[in-house]
Amino acid sequence: MLRKLVKAIIPAGVFRAIEPTGHLLESVLWNIVEGFPARGMKVIGVTGTDGKTTTCSLIYTMLNDAGVRTGLMSTIGYGTPDHWRDNQVHMTTMQTRAMLKRIKELKADNIEWLVLETTSHALAQNRVWGIPYSVAVMTNITHEHLDYHGTFERYRQAKVRLFRLVAQNSAGLKTGVVNSDDASAAYFAAALPKVIRYGVKQSHPDLKATNVKSTPTGNEYDIKYEGEQLHIKTELPGAFNVYNSLAAAGTGLALGLTTDQIEHGIAALKRVEGRMNTIEAGQDFSVIVDFAHTPDSFEKILGSMRKLTKGRLIVMFGSAGRRDETKRAKQGASAGKWADLVVVTEEDDRDVDGVQIMDQIAEGAESEGKKRDKDLFLVHDRTKAIQYAIAHAKTGDTVLLLGKGHEKTIERADGEHPWNEAATALAALQGRQKGRRKA
Repeated sequence: MLRKLVKAIIPAGVFRAIEPTGHLLESVLWNIVEGFPARGMKVIGVTGTDGKTTTCSLIYTMLNDAGVRTGLMSTIGYGTPDHWRDNQVHMTTMQTRAMLKRIKELKADNIEWLVLETTSHALAQNRVWGIPYSVAVMTNITHEHLDYHGTFERYRQAKVRLFRLVAQNSAGLKTGVVNSDDASAAYFAAALPKVIRYGVKQSHPDLKATNVKSTPTGNEYDIKYEGEQLHIKTELPGAFNVYNSLAAAGTGLALGLTTDQIEHGIAALKRVEGRMNTIEAGQDFSVIVDFAHTPDSFEKILGSMRKLTKGRLIVMFGSAGRRDETKRAKQGASAGKWADLVVVTEEDDRDVDGVQIMDQIAEGAESEGKKRDKDLFLVHDRTKAIQYAIAHAKTGDTVLLLGKGHEKTIERADGEHPWNEAATALAALQGRQKGRRKA
């Protein structure tokens, strides 16, 4: 009703012309209507291109494990350990009214801290106006959402707003946790007086992972921080989860947790829905579901799993319609470089020609030497694509199913349809096993 009122007062053309002022007006009005529900809360904001949801989940689990009652609002859902609700829509940081209503629910649950996954869209549109961020975490900044922001610099400027909101909160810790290995690290660190830097490659971050051991079932490594020694173990596989867990450790140190609380809390998270989830049906190869959908996340997950896979690496994925077109060929090129077999399919075509999207992806894979109908296959129906990828797996192979992860729907030209990537993969595995028994 309020949005209709705002748009009735401000014509659509004018609303667009004065952006982001139009959304700011909405945020201010909704906060007034809802009674500024975030006032007095302590909030940790996590932003970046990839790794946000896993980092949020690590921080949330770590704090609750340490006895600090903490709520979470992220891509996969929101709530507390004893009152959780799955996210049913394709949106991470909700529109202002929905977000404020969720915050009211969490506040009524008597949380001490809130971990809020915060997107560039929400920051650019002032959806998080009135949220008293105390700590800001940056995972990484790479190519994404240029269909909306237009340029990488505008995208980065939107992300850094989170750190500036932390700086404006007089009651907060005014602390940033920054990936020192990212090219934009200095840009983010300059926005706050106190910064904890973490990394693997740079010489002198505050938290540096050493003695890293990565296996198909997780990671472990050591950290030294101001005379303290931490040994981190996580059951989240993939080298990129070294960074995500480092970000969580840095947040724990910023909040004053002990080394034991940080170690135990990070180890307590066994899985994140739709992130590196292994699907098992007694097969002699690995099947993994992950939400990776950006060129950088493709490089990380494919490069990491290539090293950990004894047999062939098979990858199946698509790319969303009405989203950044320039990333499609890059995704295809990454898959073509790392994988032995590439299966291209639908992701969320919406009203865009799915065959055209697949062709754009295929061009990237072909630039890395892949050939159609040999080691590059286009199967538009996602269920059939999953079945195809799994049917071609052999002993010791790894099958990666990327792009949908936790999402509960798939968007096509005629609207949203129910979707469950893990269940679809399990059904394909069981169908394969059943077929072999009959044979």
